[in-house]
Amino acid sequence: MPFKIVGRITNVDTIASGTAIPRAQATLESILKGVAQVEFSDGTIRQAEIHWYEAHGIGAKEYKIKRVVE
Repeated sequence: MPFKIVGRITNVDTIASGTAIPRAQATLESILKGVAQVEFSDGTIRQAEIHWYEAHGIGAKEYKIKRVVE
């Protein structure tokens, strides 16, 4: 389901970095997670745990919702 991040991502934590990232994703520097409000395509806004990748010179890439936080 498509979503848009609304506001800031908080509680940011590194899940993996450097050699802990699979070789198929060699250009990545780290995998991060955080909590943010997201707006779904139906207009509802919920708090969710988000995971994403960061790469040197590119920044944040490929946001994914891991779970909705109640």
